[in-house]
Amino acid sequence: MLVVIPQLLDEAALTRARALLDAAAFGDGRVTAGELAAAAKQNLQLPADAPATRTLQDMIAAALEASVEFVSAVLPRHIHPALINRYLPGMAFGAHVDNAIRFDGSALLRADLAATLFLNAPEDYDGGALAIDDSYGARLVKGQPGDLVVYPASSIHAVQPVTRGQRDVAILWIQSLVREAGQRRALYDLDRAIRSLRERAPESPEILTLTGVYHNLLRAAAEL
Repeated sequence: MLVVIPQLLDEAALTRARALLDAAAFGDGRVTAGELAAAAKQNLQLPADAPATRTLQDMIAAALEASVEFVSAVLPRHIHPALINRYLPGMAFGAHVDNAIRFDGSALLRADLAATLFLNAPEDYDGGALAIDDSYGARLVKGQPGDLVVYPASSIHAVQPVTRGQRDVAILWIQSLVREAGQRRALYDLDRAIRSLRERAPESPEILTLTGVYHNLLRAAAEL
């Protein structure tokens, strides 16, 4: 399942993020890649101990927590703090699959889902599309500033070479309460339908029944 969440970060947050990125010193992005991924990875990354990194991670974490669509789509149990990456001309990230297990400095998590948060406009660079192979075939994504795209961490994906400009993104991984992707998708579809019904017909008696079905399915599928 590939889900795009528009404007996870609003204009004020993006302006603050841009100021932090413009003043920050980036290092080699391969420091956080596995052995195979490091061979394919060519980008820059904010050091984990940089003050700007922590500020950006906190901003992104707050936005994720506040996003109804994100919580509905991924049912997060644990979220890896965002990595802040920069691609300049000639840089790319070849086809790879993310490591199944990630360490965030304090705990291990199972990477069920990956997400890319776009921090600058697609007009700022040529190339640099996120290429994801999912059940519907290859898909190319170049999001607007503040957009988040969520996709299976198990998918083969790549960042195409940047040929002009600068591509800034945040990358993170999520362990879901629901391990099985099909169950997670069914719960997401059901929750979206309930939210739509509440908007169109808030007095509908079916809302209570459907909400009960949702939570009973989640109760059966969730891993705590």
